[in-house]
Amino acid sequence: MSAADLEKKLVELKKDLFMLRMQHATNHLDNPVKISAVRRDIARVKTVIREKELEQ
Repeated sequence: MSAADLEKKLVELKKDLFMLRMQHATNHLDNPVKISAVRRDIARVKTVIREKELEQ
């Protein structure tokens, strides 16, 4: 993925995390494990972005 694609993915994941947290706060979240899964995905994307920065 290109850097722009990774940035878009990061923004999308952050929005998803926000929505999951809101659902959790209002007790509408079916599976609370999704929150930690999205947080891990965010960390993975940030890691790849950082690796690409260090390569340059």
